[in-house]
Amino acid sequence: MLGDMKSLLLLLGGVLIAGGAVSLAQNAPAPQPPLPLWPDGAPGALGKEPKDIPTLTAYYPAAETATGAGMVICPGGGYAGLAPHEGEAYAHWFNEQGIAAFVLKYRLGSAGYRHPRMLEDAARAVRLVRFHAAEWKLDAKRIGLIGSSAGGHLASTLLTHFDAGQTNAADPVDRVSCRPDLGVLCYAVITMGDETHRGSRDNLLGKNAPPELIQELSNQLHVSKETPPCFLFHTSEDAAVPVENSLEFAAALRRCGVPFELHVYQHGAHGMGLGSRALRADPARMHPWAGECQRWLKEQGFGR
Repeated sequence: MLGDMKSLLLLLGGVLIAGGAVSLAQNAPAPQPPLPLWPDGAPGALGKEPKDIPTLTAYYPAAETATGAGMVICPGGGYAGLAPHEGEAYAHWFNEQGIAAFVLKYRLGSAGYRHPRMLEDAARAVRLVRFHAAEWKLDAKRIGLIGSSAGGHLASTLLTHFDAGQTNAADPVDRVSCRPDLGVLCYAVITMGDETHRGSRDNLLGKNAPPELIQELSNQLHVSKETPPCFLFHTSEDAAVPVENSLEFAAALRRCGVPFELHVYQHGAHGMGLGSRALRADPARMHPWAGECQRWLKEQGFGR
């Protein structure tokens, strides 16, 4: 009997480790109500309906496990929708690592918006989290950004088109830098050229976008030595967004001397998220990229 009990305890311990301390997530506070990025309305808003109001939804880890790091999450969806399993599911996963998570609801091409509105939303989200860092018990120098698919394009746009804030801005949030301290890009759309996902490009730029705009939003062309460290993953069998998107961005990071980690897997469908479309990560179905990213985040001083 004692031997059986010992085996059971060992088994349970293995489940906790494999699941990223799943039990800790159950003790984490519930998500906060969505917070509008601009209390008085977003710039260029086309109306006052929910689709016109970009928001952040905060998910905080249990206080006893919090590291003080935060991640802004840009779900994918071809700039036409927002995939919950690339938003809420990631938030719970970050919480298990002691990282606060902020799911961004950005404006979409399907609602009539075009660039630069999406970038404005992502930049404002990072500024807002950094502005409230002390109040929200975060380290203003450990605010990262993750995006998947088209959300990865949005994330890579901010990773290469950030600014230090406007010193004389009337809104104090706008005086804060929108540069993320690191980036995680999951099967990301990077280019707006021939190797892109056409639906994402049409929703972001409209049909027949001018060449100069395509070049401006082909983010592999805008990596600099100021681009923050990045983790990228893709699969070679991705039929929606060619793996060359991640390869070219990683090559640009390499040329500029920016620290990065790139993982290319043979198998895995586009839009896999953490391994499934569930809103809570299933330890039995987690894709290997999640474990590698968890290790990398810890090495960057973000995770437990």
